[in-house]
Amino acid sequence: MTSAQERCLDMLRRAAHAAGEFLYGMTTYDWVRDMRRERGEIERLFVLVTFGDLLGIPILPPYYTLRLLPYVVPAVNRWKHSLLRERDLTDLAGLIEGIT
Repeated sequence: MTSAQERCLDMLRRAAHAAGEFLYGMTTYDWVRDMRRERGEIERLFVLVTFGDLLGIPILPPYYTLRLLPYVVPAVNRWKHSLLRERDLTDLAGLIEGIT
């Protein structure tokens, strides 16, 4: 291949990648963002239910909490940061029905 052909192929690859990113943004980006937000909320709820006794909210008996400990330890640091993160009204706008 000549260098002109390689440049042409490279430009086509970049254009195809840009078109793919554009279509992704138009079609599924909002879904992915909402699903990630929902997953984070569910994960925070799970950690609260299992380790709520650290905050004084005993929901599950400690025996079950200890059995779940190896699975939750990696998420505890993220959980603490998410609980301590400063929030404003725009964070809660998605939870209010009718506001999008």
